[in-house]
Amino acid sequence: MDVILLERVAKLGQMGDVVKVKPGYARNFLLPQKKALRATEANKKHFETQRVHLEAVNLQRRQEAEAVAAKMKDFSVALIRQASEALQLYGSVTARDIADAVIAKGVKVERQQIELDKPIKTLGLHKVHVALHPEVSVEIGVNVARSADEAEFQAKGGVLVADHEREAAERAAEVTAQNQELLEQPASPPAEEATS
Repeated sequence: MDVILLERVAKLGQMGDVVKVKPGYARNFLLPQKKALRATEANKKHFETQRVHLEAVNLQRRQEAEAVAAKMKDFSVALIRQASEALQLYGSVTARDIADAVIAKGVKVERQQIELDKPIKTLGLHKVHVALHPEVSVEIGVNVARSADEAEFQAKGGVLVADHEREAAERAAEVTAQNQELLEQPASPPAEEATS
C-alpha cells in the first residue's frame, strides 16, 4: 500500500515522501496515528495544500522537543527493585516504569517515547533513548538498584559485584597470597646424602 507521510517516520522516510508499506502497518499504525494518508490523487492534492501548515506545526513541535531535550541533559532516574544475589531482577524494568519515573521527576513523556529494545533484567546503570520528536531524541540514565544507598553508590561510579563473583575473587586472592608466601620462603639447603 502506498502512503504519503505527514511527518518523519524512522526507517521509512521524511514528510511528504510517498512510500510503500505493508497494508497492516498502514491500517494499524500509520493511518490511525495520523502519521500518513493513503496515496490517492485527492490526498496528494490535499497534502500539497496543507504542506505549509504541516511543516509549521512540525517545526513548532520540534522546537518544543528541543527545549525539553535541553532540560534533560545529564538526566537520570533511579528505580528500586528486588533482585537476587546474582544481580538479576525478580521481574524487569519496562518502558512504562521508566516513563513513570521520568514523569515523577517533572518531565512529561509518553511510554511510547521510551525506546527500549528489551526489558532491563539486571541491576546497574543503563542508557535509554527517549524520542521526544521524530527528529529529536535524548539519552537518559536508568539506575536500577535494590536500595537507595545502592543507587547512590552506583551513581558515584561504584560497581555492584555478585556474591558468587566476590567469593571467587576472595578465593583467588587467598591462593595468590599463599603462592607468594611459598615463593618468598628461603630455599632450604639440600640434605646431604648419607654415606655408607
